[in-house]
Amino acid sequence: MKEKGSKEKIVVAVSGGFDPLHIGHVRMFEEARKLGDELVVILNNDQWLVAKKGYAFMPAQERKEIIESLRPVDRVMLTLHEENPQDMSVCAELKLLKPDIFANGGDRKPDGDPVPEVALCEELGIDMAYNVGHGGKIQSSSWLLAKHEERKKK
Repeated sequence: MKEKGSKEKIVVAVSGGFDPLHIGHVRMFEEARKLGDELVVILNNDQWLVAKKGYAFMPAQERKEIIESLRPVDRVMLTLHEENPQDMSVCAELKLLKPDIFANGGDRKPDGDPVPEVALCEELGIDMAYNVGHGGKIQSSSWLLAKHEERKKK
């Protein structure tokens, strides 16, 4: 593996919908960036979000612009998912990017639910990092939106 500080950049990738972005995401970006020299955020597009949760709260281009403005983030790559995707992974994007490390947030653990990208990462020699962020899963976009909906009912 490349050493941090060597002439070759260590590229770290993270992925997610980040819809809406919250403090847990920011903390994951900060910690993931410390693992290498460049942080690339693979951002799930609107088609992925609609397939996953039935809607996109914020359009992909807005989420992309916000994430690009964050200090730890070097660049953002939108996923290539089409409408009603069968493959919900970011394997296609990892094949294109070929990062050195694929970092996963506090809700992903090696002994938890299977991460679909594991086999590809092993095949391509991409190291997996788990529980990246401060204190595991401290917040969820779905939790935030549910709280907002609950407040509206009162």
